[in-house]
Amino acid sequence: MKKKMLNVLILASGCLTLPVSAAPFDGAQPLICASTEILECIPGDGCSRVTAESIDAPQFIRIDFAANALSAERVGGGTKVSQIERSETVDGELMLQGAEDGVEGVRDGLGWTLAIGQETGKMSLTASGDEVGFVIFGACTAI
Repeated sequence: MKKKMLNVLILASGCLTLPVSAAPFDGAQPLICASTEILECIPGDGCSRVTAESIDAPQFIRIDFAANALSAERVGGGTKVSQIERSETVDGELMLQGAEDGVEGVRDGLGWTLAIGQETGKMSLTASGDEVGFVIFGACTAI
């Protein structure tokens, strides 16, 4: 009788187990992405590691696919929202693109591309403007 009960418990626990693998990052659910490494590149000076604080970049980026937008709390204060102007899946990566004016009256506009590995959630964000480029590496998770 004990053996039969043990088999029933094992079978029942197997039916209740949820898959451990991560859901694909396909744009079906909102994400939050955290930056882990940031590079700033300037012609003639090369690229150097910088902190989010030193360039007023967000540490975390929220992606709302339903609203087709990214939002982030800036290190210097305030929330920045950027529209996703283009979205495409290429070779297992979700590619999002857009452009921003930056601060009004300042020549600081940037075009950006955010690539998210659909199996891993690892991300690379590149942004470039007039004589400057940024590369941000990190990872995303569903929220």
